Amino acid sequence: MDKAALYHRPESEFAYLYSDEIAHIRLQTKKDDVKAVDVLAGDVYLHHEGKWYQSGIPMTKVGATETHDFWQASVTIPTRRLAYGFKVYGHDGEDVFYCDRGVYHGDDLVMLEQVNAYFRLPYFHERDMMKTPEWVKHTVWYQIFPERFANGNPANDPEGVLAWNHEDHPRHDAFYGGDLQGIIDHLDYLQDLGITGLYLTPIFKAHTNHKYDTTDYMTIDPAFGNATILKNLVDQAHERGMKVMLDAVFNHIGYYAPQWQDVLANQEDSIYRDWFHIRKFPVQPFEPVNYTDPDALTAARQGLTYHTFAFEPHMPKFNTANPEVHDYLLKVATHYIEAFDIDGWRLDVANEVDHQFWKDFFRACTGLKEDFYIIGEIWHSSQKFLEGDEFHAVMNYAMTDQIKDFFFGNPIDERPLSSGRMRASMTRQRMLYRDQVNQVQFNLLDSHDTDRVLHRAKGDKQKVKAALTFMMMLEGTPCIYYGTEVGLDGGHDPDCRRVMIWDEAAQDKDMLAFTKDLIQLRKQYSDLITYGEFHWRLDDLADVANHRVLSFEKIDQDWRMLAIFNQGSEIIAEQFDESTNIVSSNLANFEENRLTVAPGGWAICIDRRA
Repeated sequence: MDKAALYHRPESEFAYLYSDEIAHIRLQTKKDDVKAVDVLAGDVYLHHEGKWYQSGIPMTKVGATETHDFWQASVTIPTRRLAYGFKVYGHDGEDVFYCDRGVYHGDDLVMLEQVNAYFRLPYFHERDMMKTPEWVKHTVWYQIFPERFANGNPANDPEGVLAWNHEDHPRHDAFYGGDLQGIIDHLDYLQDLGITGLYLTPIFKAHTNHKYDTTDYMTIDPAFGNATILKNLVDQAHERGMKVMLDAVFNHIGYYAPQWQDVLANQEDSIYRDWFHIRKFPVQPFEPVNYTDPDALTAARQGLTYHTFAFEPHMPKFNTANPEVHDYLLKVATHYIEAFDIDGWRLDVANEVDHQFWKDFFRACTGLKEDFYIIGEIWHSSQKFLEGDEFHAVMNYAMTDQIKDFFFGNPIDERPLSSGRMRASMTRQRMLYRDQVNQVQFNLLDSHDTDRVLHRAKGDKQKVKAALTFMMMLEGTPCIYYGTEVGLDGGHDPDCRRVMIWDEAAQDKDMLAFTKDLIQLRKQYSDLITYGEFHWRLDDLADVANHRVLSFEKIDQDWRMLAIFNQGSEIIAEQFDESTNIVSSNLANFEENRLTVAPGGWAICIDRRA
């Protein structure tokens, strides 16, 4: 046994309170090195009297990567205190005791009986438990880029607005006239689609079409409408059972915001000089840059006299540690909850803002609305942000990339992931976070920051359907990017921001009907998908069809869901009992209890547990 590979960290995603009386305990071991693990656990004050260390709770291997296995157990803790260690049994016949003091022989009674040798969760305080909004787990989101969704009021169109043509490849500075009234006008459409959550990219006053360069957080951009229209949108969405999440940029502000213009005008004498991260005075004004000229671009970056988002001079970075900035932004955050009753914030460039600000932000928002949902735009591992006092979730781009690489191939060399690498990658992502975080992770296949899923699939709609089905069957809260349901295409930004297809003759009606059915399936089995035990099926299916088959199951007390996705080159087959019900399939056939799935196909099966 490789004892150096044993890894656990208390009070983290490896040991946390899941519910009032249940703790989840995890252990990482070397792949295929350990036969079984028991967690020895009990109240620290009952160690000698109860001798709970003499019997263990079996741990379940819940996943594996290329290098490690992960084990997990649920431990009931009625006294709210827990001491615990691990009895680890190797395939080589060796067993060890792994505890807070290190690794010892499994029969080392000196260490087993020494209570201070165990890992500790000293006392579970409810306020320390990671809590996530229940409604999010059952929500299907629809992301809207307001400028491109629908033009409900031509009277507020910006100057130079273009005709509504979904086949256009929009320029980065183009305007088409989409607004909040356009969203209101199509709420019935979204309700019929099955959507229960709306995520809007920024709607505050700004100079660009995307509005990520905010100039006034307290004003709705006039091209989008006004406060009355926003309130009407939220109210009507709520009447239809839809939540509304807005997008905020608190990492930086727009170049033409009055605070930054004051800095440019008054330099060191500006009352806002400490609102930003200024490298040196005088602050140089923004000069247009030729982004196609590498030398000019390098010179512009080196010449910046202030910190920005990336190297974008039109987006000066806030100093959120400044008390005035802190209070100003928290006033913005709470205003839209109090005045408009929004249900969530999506936070742009969230990883570049200081943790203390986000802790204060979390308290301010959830103090007004206990089940308020907060997600950060973070594209990498985010444990520090997801400990229960900053965000509930992040945009799950790491999972997004893995799904797309499996179904469509890597964008660099076009090689698809094998099923083994896919299982490993997804396991690694799931083990980064507590289960309650995974249950509300914001899952998506595309957005305003990526190429559209149809483009990534090179127009193969069957692959798009398979990938969407796979995403919908995973724990987390799924999101559809506007237009995906009617076949809207588009490459990288700004092409992914084409206008919505409202001409029914141009819509893909088959994709629309498929999306409706898929959303209903997700909603019907939401509890099973969210709370059911997840298991990869590692039987012969994983070794056929060029290693391009994914199969998993979700199991709860009453039901089992089996999902099979065949992206290989051979037909696969399985025998089932007569109680199995196929609830979603493509290129699959079920006859005489024998299921066959052709290349490119999938089958979602449900059966009641005996």
